[in-house]
Amino acid sequence: MKFSRRRPEEPEINLIPFIDVLLVILIFLMLTTTYSRFTELQITLPAADAEKMRERPAEIIVAVAADGRYAIDRRPVEGRSVELLASELRAAAAGRSEVMLIISADAMAAHQSVVNVLDAARRAGLPRLTFAAQGAPAAPR
Repeated sequence: MKFSRRRPEEPEINLIPFIDVLLVILIFLMLTTTYSRFTELQITLPAADAEKMRERPAEIIVAVAADGRYAIDRRPVEGRSVELLASELRAAAAGRSEVMLIISADAMAAHQSVVNVLDAARRAGLPRLTFAAQGAPAAPR
């Protein structure tokens, strides 16, 4: 008698339930994600551990992007010269007293770009300035 050997069945992997679960997770993440923009330029602020100010004086926010572009109070500045920045800062500060200049520079912005803003602020007669930073992440315990 000749007995035939039974071949082992190959396992079958059904990917359809896996894909269904991934799509549900993707839809959930898309619906629960919030999008917020603080400035016109995409910048990543450096981290610092400082308390927030309680009262805010008149302020001008200068954003410096990683590629060296500038925006003053959310309006892009055409050009990168110190003279142009100084004239834009003078125009933004016109009619306001005790103006605080807030420099919001990207963490990867060139040092020269930030120095240009400092020089333009000096030329525009804005002695009060500070730097924006995001809060430092909590240390693991």
